[in-house]
Amino acid sequence: MQFNFTEDQLLLQETVRDFLQGECSVEFVREQWETETGRSPEFWARFAEIGVPGLLVPEEHGGLGMDETDLVLVLVEIGRAALAEPVVPTAAVAVPLLRDCGDEALAAAWLPKIAAGEAIVAVAQPSSPLVPEAEIADLLILRSGGGLYAVPASAARITPQKSNDPSQKLATVEFDPQPDQLIASGAEADRLEAAALDRGALACAAQQLGACEQLIAMSVEYTTERKQFGVPIGSFQAVKHQIADVKVQLEYARSHVERASHSVAREAASRSIDVSMAKISAGEAALQASSASLQVHGALGYTWEQDLHVWMRRAWTLDLAWGETAWHRERLAGALFEDTLPAESFGFTPLSA
Repeated sequence: MQFNFTEDQLLLQETVRDFLQGECSVEFVREQWETETGRSPEFWARFAEIGVPGLLVPEEHGGLGMDETDLVLVLVEIGRAALAEPVVPTAAVAVPLLRDCGDEALAAAWLPKIAAGEAIVAVAQPSSPLVPEAEIADLLILRSGGGLYAVPASAARITPQKSNDPSQKLATVEFDPQPDQLIASGAEADRLEAAALDRGALACAAQQLGACEQLIAMSVEYTTERKQFGVPIGSFQAVKHQIADVKVQLEYARSHVERASHSVAREAASRSIDVSMAKISAGEAALQASSASLQVHGALGYTWEQDLHVWMRRAWTLDLAWGETAWHRERLAGALFEDTLPAESFGFTPLSA
């Protein structure tokens, strides 16, 4: 199968990139660290004007009615800009969950608000006790026992928690489950939660590609300008090889992420495995880019004033979100060696099947 993005998808990516270059400078990112919530409602409203929060929202609810193959390139640009607004929990995870949960009244109440930039939704991660964006959310989707609940923020007890990333806002959440908050139970709750985890992991992997691209660009720029023995340090073979190795890993990961976006959008049987491969490879590329960038920048890279740590922190945070690398490796190993999940490639089914 030949996989290419359409002209419209590439144009959407370019539009978002241009928007972020104008509206999400590194100075803006740093400024948000100093605010009480770490988020900008004004920015989110402008982001909604170009359609990003509502990209997956069905057209009948005021959205663009697109899928993950459209969203994945947008997420790459978000990672490149180090934007930490609640795109993943709200736009990438909550929207499909509300769309697919079967509660039409709930979807009709919240999806138009999300598309208009008027509502933030936080979603609990099955792999973590901490809920990102809970402090600013209007609605929280939480698991309790065998049920999945849509809980208004006013009905939850939210306790902020510390984070090593100034852009990361975490909290623990407690609530008393109510029958009218239940949106799914039993196997259906498990299905929705599994799909949410895969969408969250895919969204993080796509952002890791963007962060990796930015770290490479910063390293290339610095090694071109920094001179030693009268020549740019980028001319030294040891430096060249480090950056080249990261670039190879980036392109290797890109194919996995794009494949995973197709599997999620089409609900392929191998969706979870494709997502885990994407999360692993993109995470490794971003973490290697962080290490290599820090090394080529030398002591300067350790300073607060140097912007390098903005993207390094995003790479570390994204690696831990929606299943850290070790968790996804274990899931992938179970599929490959214990046959716990279908692991197929495009157009190929194992003979044993």
